[in-house]
Amino acid sequence: MPTKVMLMGLGPIGAGVARQLAARKNFKIVAAVDIDPGKAGRDLGEVAGLGKKTGVRVTADPVAAARKTKPHVAVLCTSSSLKEVWPQIETVLKLRLPIVSTTEELSYPWFSNKPLARKIDAAARKAKVAVVGTGVNPGFAMDALPIALTAVCERVDSVRVDRVQDARIRRLPFQRKIGSGLTPEQFAEKVKALTVRHVGLTESVAMIADALGWRLDRVTDEIQPKIASAPVESQFLRVEAGKVCGIVQDGVGYRDGRPVIALHMEAYLGAPETYDSVRIEGSPELHVKAIGGYHGDIATHSIAVNSIPKVLEAPAGLHTMRSLALPSFAGGR
Repeated sequence: MPTKVMLMGLGPIGAGVARQLAARKNFKIVAAVDIDPGKAGRDLGEVAGLGKKTGVRVTADPVAAARKTKPHVAVLCTSSSLKEVWPQIETVLKLRLPIVSTTEELSYPWFSNKPLARKIDAAARKAKVAVVGTGVNPGFAMDALPIALTAVCERVDSVRVDRVQDARIRRLPFQRKIGSGLTPEQFAEKVKALTVRHVGLTESVAMIADALGWRLDRVTDEIQPKIASAPVESQFLRVEAGKVCGIVQDGVGYRDGRPVIALHMEAYLGAPETYDSVRIEGSPELHVKAIGGYHGDIATHSIAVNSIPKVLEAPAGLHTMRSLALPSFAGGR
């Protein structure tokens, strides 16, 4: 019998997850939830661009939807902020449903959001289900993958991860999230307001440090604009020379006053190369580079879907990609 899924949040990420679930024999979407009035009452296939009707009508009420359809799991794709998502998580856990979420701050909340992490863990244990936050970044490229690579090391001195993306291949909301098209002054204002940034570097630094048994002195998260030296455009927008075409962000963890974890991310329109790399200094020294990188949208949809079977099997409580069994492609028979 296929795993029955309630999907919450039908923005670009939720719609991508819906398309993957609909294409796999071992999953069945039985409920779809979104608070957007423009989506309410419409068929999920139409809202998510599935190219066919599903018979699943979008609703704003997860409780009624779950009671009617009896899903096995909820996939939550609504917000980056754990504070905003907590009421939704609480509602789902009262229904005794396990959760896979793409909320970035849920990927490793024990560092920056410890009180909420404790609440979620307690609620999940009470409901006797598992909860995990995942995605390509955070959740894989800049934390789970480098942690896994250290398994072949007898000594680790430092970890550096570089993620460089040509943002022209990404969706419009992502291009706007990295500040494309803004003036440098507008960029600085939005960084200050926390509306332009990549969410998750601090969580990834903390996950790596805890996995390696390192106690950090401090963690920094610094953001700079990438300025276009010539006009550049995507299918969605055009950026003139002198304006912001993307973001450069660095998360650094210090131990005994020395930077030992460095996560460097560049995402901008027109990057000459897209790649992901991990460099581990120690014994042996490792440098692993993925040419072409991990596609931010496809990989996020995929890891959320592929984590469902592992969450269903996991012990009750709040998990991270450190404690969850290693996910793999879940294609069904």
